[in-house]
Amino acid sequence: MNFRESLTLSLSGLFTHKLRSVLTTLGIIFGVAAVIAMLSIGEGARYETLEQIRLMGINNIIIRAKDPTPQSYSNAKANFSTGLTILDGLAIREICPLIESIVPQWEKTVPAQYRSERKDVRIIGTTPDYLPVFNYSLRAGSFIRPSHLEGQDNVCVIGNGVKEKLYHFEDPIGKQLKLENQWFTIIGIMEKQQSQLKKIETLKMRNLNMDVYIPLTTAQFKLERTKETSGGGAVFFGRGVRMTGGRSIPIPKERLEQLVVKVKSGEDLEEAVPIIRRILARRHFGIDDYEVIVPDALVEQSQKTQRIFNVVMGAIAGISLLVGGIGIMNIMLASVLERTREIGIRRAMGARQSDVLAQFLIEAVILSVIGGAVGVVIGYGLTKIITLYAGWRTIVSLPTIALAFFVSAGIGIGFGYYPARKAAYQNPIESLRYE
Repeated sequence: MNFRESLTLSLSGLFTHKLRSVLTTLGIIFGVAAVIAMLSIGEGARYETLEQIRLMGINNIIIRAKDPTPQSYSNAKANFSTGLTILDGLAIREICPLIESIVPQWEKTVPAQYRSERKDVRIIGTTPDYLPVFNYSLRAGSFIRPSHLEGQDNVCVIGNGVKEKLYHFEDPIGKQLKLENQWFTIIGIMEKQQSQLKKIETLKMRNLNMDVYIPLTTAQFKLERTKETSGGGAVFFGRGVRMTGGRSIPIPKERLEQLVVKVKSGEDLEEAVPIIRRILARRHFGIDDYEVIVPDALVEQSQKTQRIFNVVMGAIAGISLLVGGIGIMNIMLASVLERTREIGIRRAMGARQSDVLAQFLIEAVILSVIGGAVGVVIGYGLTKIITLYAGWRTIVSLPTIALAFFVSAGIGIGFGYYPARKAAYQNPIESLRYE
């Protein structure tokens, strides 16, 4: 008996009991759909995390201000730490030869108003190096220039979300925007940031499209800090320091939220980080009122965590496939039992054990393959529903589909072999006598 005849007999047996065949495949269908949905959620989460970390720059070292622990104040020198300031960045650049550029960030949430429209935005006081350090791009206009720092100009660059919510279809370039109680002239619009609503607590990510960028000197000289953001420290001013473009600008010593240190190459990260830690420890007298974050290390940590997450999610979904396989074995054993006489007749007419084995094994594989194919379609649909209604990013990759499909086929073979073998090795005479 050739393969075509075995396939014909298998299909005939399945179509004879249509409802039973459909119900048998349900376990495989839902198992495959669950595997695809779970793995796609995990892959989407991994992609989002990596994308958020890359927004911070792989070659960057992030230094963020934080509240010191109570133990720090037991140190007699605690009062000598002025917090994270731009002078820390200048010291790092002077001492460490591996640094390409340093970008300070002064932050404050304020209301922004244009005509009758009003939205809360996050002001970022920074320098012209901000764009190249973070690899951001402009949609229109220009970014902050050294002359704006020197003149403490009231100019700003708005995020794409600010443009859409306040100016709608108008061109905001050259128009005025009221930030807190001061008016700023818009000189540029940032390109839309795709990963805008996710948040990594370590990096304190936010909706980047609602940021407004102004010169650091304008922010620290002209905008008042609240008690929550000022850290209770007074504002000091230093002498002119050459920051960028060869210009000498006054450097305020008010506390910053963040310093971003960009090293010359990725290979320098491992060497630069301990140097920066020692510089900051000395300048802050051992007070832990800052934290040093390396996005490159976060990428590695995130990938390890995500692999564990995917394995756990896949294992949970795989239980459904296991249940589906048990269902196939159960139905196939019942089918072998009720078709015992048929098996005996076939053996008496010259069918070999391998022919009977192939017939029942093909039935099990057909059930699992059809269930796998339908499960792939349903699983893909589930990912779209999850993305649409839950707002989670899902990524269905070809390896995920292939894995789910071939596992379902393997379950058909694995759980169908025992019933098929039991059918093939039955005694023909005893089978003919079976009622």
